[in-house]
Amino acid sequence: MSGVCREVVTLQLGHYSNFVGTHWWNLQDASLCYEPDSPPGDLQSDVLFREGVTLGGQVTYTPRLIAMDLKGSLHTLRQDGSLYESGKDSGALTWYVWTPSVNIAATVHVAGGWRGIYAVTMETVNRSLERAQKMYKLEGSVRVWSDFLRLHLHPRTISVINQYNHDGESHRLEAFSQGEALCQGSVVEELEDRLHFFVEECDYLQGFQVFCDLTDGFSGLGSRVTELLRDSYGGRGILTWGLAPINHPDSTSVKEVYRLLNHALGTVQMANHSSFFCPLTLRGGLGLRPTSPVSFNHVNYDSTLWYHSSALLALALDTMTVSYRLRSHSTPMWQLADALTVSGRKVVAAYGAIPFPMMHGSCLPDALNVYADALPWKPLSACPELDGGRCFGQSVTFRGFEGQNLVSPPIPGSPPPTSLHSLQSGEEVLAAYISSHYPSSPMALQLVSGPSKLTPPFPQIFSQSLGSQGFLQSQYPPLGSTPAVSSLPVLTSLQSSTALGPWLAGTQKMASALDPRRVAPSFLSNGLEISDLQEAMEQLKSLAFCYRDDSSGILRSSSDEDDDD
Repeated sequence: MSGVCREVVTLQLGHYSNFVGTHWWNLQDASLCYEPDSPPGDLQSDVLFREGVTLGGQVTYTPRLIAMDLKGSLHTLRQDGSLYESGKDSGALTWYVWTPSVNIAATVHVAGGWRGIYAVTMETVNRSLERAQKMYKLEGSVRVWSDFLRLHLHPRTISVINQYNHDGESHRLEAFSQGEALCQGSVVEELEDRLHFFVEECDYLQGFQVFCDLTDGFSGLGSRVTELLRDSYGGRGILTWGLAPINHPDSTSVKEVYRLLNHALGTVQMANHSSFFCPLTLRGGLGLRPTSPVSFNHVNYDSTLWYHSSALLALALDTMTVSYRLRSHSTPMWQLADALTVSGRKVVAAYGAIPFPMMHGSCLPDALNVYADALPWKPLSACPELDGGRCFGQSVTFRGFEGQNLVSPPIPGSPPPTSLHSLQSGEEVLAAYISSHYPSSPMALQLVSGPSKLTPPFPQIFSQSLGSQGFLQSQYPPLGSTPAVSSLPVLTSLQSSTALGPWLAGTQKMASALDPRRVAPSFLSNGLEISDLQEAMEQLKSLAFCYRDDSSGILRSSSDEDDDD
């Protein structure tokens, strides 16, 4: 079915998930092709976006998205939007776009389809964005995700949960059972109505991608929502990403207990209901005592700012999800999930090199040869790889190498310096390199030349060692003349491996050691019993055991001994 558009509906559940999702949609918007005569890109935008018509008759292009958040979380965004309002001039479209200091209202009077409207509008906007590229700095002004949203949303997109507050000390959505209890009555009826609206207009729905907060009450809501999707849309892909920030400014020891239990319960339940479940965080661990946050070479981000950490996770997601968004030779969601979740291994781990360190003008074999002893990526799921561990399956994506050589140019009279330099295609080079670290591992590869475009308000958090296209420079620019990074090469891997066994077992052990009746009695509310928690921990223990490596005995030193007790 090459060339057929397989639509995806996205759900964003929770405030941090909406931070990540806002960066994600800004990246999608920046990659849209507005010129009618331009050649189509690698990705098919109709997978994520839908066409609509305003009351004035103008054609629009908006995300196929349902975003749920709490009362008080929008601030700068109206819940129902302004895109489909009628005004005195029904032939005008007002497009609000973020800039460093103010919003620009670009109103244009044109006839025809969305391409014509957007081309004129974005020409005006992009001139302002280009002038601002080197000077914008939102770090001190972003409070909520709508502060840096750069595209219109459909009026049916935003769903506000009024039973709980985004800010303040009371009526907070902090416990798993609170989120579970929400998925009934008016909340679930409204969700089903929005789902039907977006789903019924799809010609070929391939599935859902769910971004869900993992460490607060949205974990419980996400568990119920994924169960609803599974029961209502059987056979469609449900790829669930459990998102967690590095820090919470209002953290206490009791709240950390809540977050660990939410994480453990959400992992079990969302894995059960999804095609696969992948936790995503730059935190050094999801337990009570995490290590230092993940750091990347050539990236200078502030780990305390959600605006920064969510941008990096969105960039990784934009690469990891290209396989089911490709214009040609795409891999459907269900096929991607089936390849990674053999034998009940429904949890996968993510890794990423952001950016992939490649010298401008060099070749892929040269870049990989620098990392002959250790893979270049870092954990994006708080799950470090195991030395000598086994990989049951992985999906590797390399994106953003436009203009670079994927193979080594032959040098007459000189033998190739390494075996990688003798290969004839980028796929062969990358496959040979990964196989040297994970022999006999089933693997899917995607190489996409076009990069993610980093336009404002994506934070400029990159070192002087990178040029404007994100490749390493042989010489640093003069002080004060550092170019803005407008794109970035990224290498990601989604893995089902033996590393997940000890990671899941560790989560189970930490959560089982806590007695919420003593340390957090209010966690057991809204119908959650201690027996429900104990049953979930047994399921988590069984899930961890699925990742054992029979050849090396991984997990037998812990899980098997527990089974014998």
